[in-house]
Amino acid sequence: MAELNYNHLRYFWAVAHEGSLTRAAERLHLSQSALSVQIQKLEARIGHPLFERTGKKLVLTEAGRIALDYADTVFKAGDELVSTLQGRPVARRQVLRVGALPTLSRNFQLEFLRPLVGRPDVELVLRSGNMRDLLAQIEAHAIDVVLSNGAAPRDARSALRNHLIDEQPVSLVGRPRADGRPFRFPEDLKTEPVLLPSLDSAIRVAFDHVLDLAGVRPVILAEVDDMAMLRLLAREREGVALVPPIVVRDELDSGVLVEHCRIPDVTETFYAIVQTRRFPNPLLAELLPRSPRLTPD
Repeated sequence: MAELNYNHLRYFWAVAHEGSLTRAAERLHLSQSALSVQIQKLEARIGHPLFERTGKKLVLTEAGRIALDYADTVFKAGDELVSTLQGRPVARRQVLRVGALPTLSRNFQLEFLRPLVGRPDVELVLRSGNMRDLLAQIEAHAIDVVLSNGAAPRDARSALRNHLIDEQPVSLVGRPRADGRPFRFPEDLKTEPVLLPSLDSAIRVAFDHVLDLAGVRPVILAEVDDMAMLRLLAREREGVALVPPIVVRDELDSGVLVEHCRIPDVTETFYAIVQTRRFPNPLLAELLPRSPRLTPD
């Protein structure tokens, strides 16, 4: 079997990082047609297309993303060799790219990623965005997994898979009451100001339904679509905040906040959304359950 031509790999590497055949050709001092031929030879050798055209843009295929990761490693090896011979060895690392919604608990994200955090052989790339943008990135193979508090929409042709990772209770939390009175739910919400997630949140919709059935109209202090900000406001302001306890775990442990009550029939779900791939990132196997609970199609 013929060996891999590393000149072809370098040409591919340049095009992938430039995102344009024209710019890569200028950088390499080649004609576009000659560069295109070299890429085609590499694709023939590997047996997979590496790019697909989306309008005027070149987008990496799944095989292209895998090839780029290896090419990055190959062409970084020269720098590592020099560093090693100069007495500065550099450990090689695997990369996991993670996208997460801003509404997602930072504590949950840390717990999910904990098996990989601090490992010298692993580099974590963390990105934030809305569901639409993150799903577009996972379909373009730019990220490996999306962490979300809602399942991704699917149809019969979708390659996305929703792994239900955890389900947490939802509570009203706040500063300890000076008079020590217990919190009466839902009666006290008629006068006690409350910090709530935005209307886009599933737990907000469920909470509003519970209050509608009880005939209570809460005094809303603020609506926040970022759980980190909601956590900060809960610490700084009077009133109570609607959050899964995991969001304010440190504050509950230290006594800065207390859990006044849990909301009946309201829970927060946590999902890891992945795409079915021929070449899945091996690091995901260390994070996803061995017998995953998948949402129904």
